[in-house]
Amino acid sequence: MKIAFTTSGDQLSSPLDSRFGRAPKFLVYDLEAETFSVIDNQQNLNAAQGAGIQSATTVAQSGAQALVTGHCGPKAFQVLRSAGVKVYNCDAPTVTEALQRYLSGKLPEAESSNVEGHWV
Repeated sequence: MKIAFTTSGDQLSSPLDSRFGRAPKFLVYDLEAETFSVIDNQQNLNAAQGAGIQSATTVAQSGAQALVTGHCGPKAFQVLRSAGVKVYNCDAPTVTEALQRYLSGKLPEAESSNVEGHWV
């Protein structure tokens, strides 16, 4: 199973970004292989609109079955849910800590978005 994390860095020790649609990067961690890849999301940082939908599409296409992020808006949440990607909101300072919280079952699955659209 793969889990996507919002981040601004290229390592597990990188900060977890609280934004979803405008996160600079997604770190996709493969639980079985214990490896990860990083997907650049720069095209959505300054998008006038649609950043969440485009980012949700990117995460779904990465093969991730779960997303750990600080905040997720309604349109992105809907796209992720339709693609079968579970969303988990987290305030961990790093991707490593967010991963540990996920693995220990300390992150409840989000039932809906937790911010309005166009949250910056």
